Amino acid sequence: MLFRLLTLCLLTSTAFAQTYTDYDIAFPNAAHHEAQVSVTMHALPPEVLELRMSRTSPGRYALHEFAKNVYAVKAVDGQGKDLEVTRPNPYQWNVAGHDGTVTVTYTLFANWGDGTYAQVDETHAHLNIPATFMFAPPLAQRPIRVTFHPRHDLNWKVATQLKPFNDTTYFAPNLDYFMDSPTEISDYDVREFTENGKTLRFVLHHNGTAAELDQYLTGVQKIVQQERAVFGELPDFDFGTYTFLACYLPNVDGDGMEHRNSTVLTDVEGLAEGGMEGNIGTVSHEFFHCWNVERIRPLSLQPFDYTEANMSGELWFAEGFTSYYTNLILCRAGLISPETYVKRLADGRGLNAVLTGVARDYFNPIEMSYQAPFVDAATAVDPNNRSNTFISYYTYGSVLGLALDLSLRERGNGLNLDDFMRLMWQRYGKPELPYTVRDLQATLADYAGNEFSDRFFGQYVFESQLPPYEQLLAGVGVVLRPAAPDRADLGVRVREGTGVWVLDGNPEKGGPAYQAGLEKDDVMLTFDGKKLKKWLTWDDLLKKYRPGQTVSIQYERYGQKKETTLTLRANPDYETVLFEQAGRPVTDALRQKRQAWLGAR
Repeated sequence: MLFRLLTLCLLTSTAFAQTYTDYDIAFPNAAHHEAQVSVTMHALPPEVLELRMSRTSPGRYALHEFAKNVYAVKAVDGQGKDLEVTRPNPYQWNVAGHDGTVTVTYTLFANWGDGTYAQVDETHAHLNIPATFMFAPPLAQRPIRVTFHPRHDLNWKVATQLKPFNDTTYFAPNLDYFMDSPTEISDYDVREFTENGKTLRFVLHHNGTAAELDQYLTGVQKIVQQERAVFGELPDFDFGTYTFLACYLPNVDGDGMEHRNSTVLTDVEGLAEGGMEGNIGTVSHEFFHCWNVERIRPLSLQPFDYTEANMSGELWFAEGFTSYYTNLILCRAGLISPETYVKRLADGRGLNAVLTGVARDYFNPIEMSYQAPFVDAATAVDPNNRSNTFISYYTYGSVLGLALDLSLRERGNGLNLDDFMRLMWQRYGKPELPYTVRDLQATLADYAGNEFSDRFFGQYVFESQLPPYEQLLAGVGVVLRPAAPDRADLGVRVREGTGVWVLDGNPEKGGPAYQAGLEKDDVMLTFDGKKLKKWLTWDDLLKKYRPGQTVSIQYERYGQKKETTLTLRANPDYETVLFEQAGRPVTDALRQKRQAWLGAR
């Protein structure tokens, strides 16, 4: 999917002499979420033309089956003669008997606004390209022109990383770049700023005010500055510009998706409804990706496959280390306090998930990454045991990033994760050479020594051992401690009902509920011999007990009443707080170490 800027420029300059694939899209029935699409191809060989809808989307790893929303497909040749269209499989349309030119038209239904799908309504046309346009695999290297027809009655205009020919027609050098170029067509607001000699545009489709956008942009600029400081420079953006495509409206779904020279940012919260603080983390995460994953890119994602799920064992680094930097950058930019940053380290998607997760018994971080095709917005109707067997590669990788950063800093000599990431940028990202896990290990060895690299990868990447987080965090003045050691716990979520409590999820393997034989959807009727009352909450009930107590439970499963006993355990969760909050002394040397970690660059 990646290509050098020089190649891109050459393609741009010579494209006018080449045969284009021409796309056209209009939205006369936007109120009912339909778009009218056509694609015209010239100079075709005489054999059957094969057209497909993608089954995947750049930045996603699961299958999405975009063909399901395509209908009313028709084809004509260069003389306007109707051509027969056949379906050899659910994702493909074949056209035979043409004269070297084929125009295919179809209707697209689109009503899910996020970083993967498309949405068309009277607020906007939010287009992720794989969810919108058919393509012919043999023509993947042809340049592409696409003409958008904005609804002028709705004051729509076009925003995209594609290179403009004019106000409505845009250029892509090949299919990969086209597929990687989301487009927002709406009555949006836009701001531009310059950083490191590069132009960055922030496009915002929202119901808020210009003043709110200006305030939000200040935070965006701080993020760009702090992330540039990690790598030392911004990438050379193709066509000279990076575009944030933000859509904060009640009709979209919360998401963020990175692309080579742009990112999609969607959320239901407007800036005045909590989005000013709630959405900025996605900006931090997605912009970091313009280095880590878009240019520092795993070999396993090269080339990106539009016909099958894309599996990579490096997502703990590509997504996880990016997640580590998400909040760290917010702290360095002054958008959250050090106290808030440290508190977030142990939340449910952070250290707690790894420290308390039994899934490490099954998979190491590489193998967790392999699960992406099953979890990355993938759908299935059958239940799974993922709560016991899976830790998100975002989360696992994030806390590994924390461990590596603090381990490097503990070694002294100015070592830190920023400089390792910069070395990865210089070695793999800037020249756009895809990497493997072994390349990561070798680069760390060059940076910090073979012994350190072999130990880190051997214990924490190729195996599932836990780094010494308590020691590492103490080295920067942070306490890692049990959050509620006196609170009783069953090892399963409980959903409160009307006078009954239902086990809401699979019991944690080895926990009290698991050992007692309880299972998801069991209905608890009595607890410790007492009927459960409607007015009593589950938390209030557990406050009456202490870890180590044994209680009897009567429950119902499949219409039959059963009984069991279990011994309550201590709540396993951890919390992270600054030494000052825990009443521990803080030396000047410790403050300096913490400032070197969390302070602005």
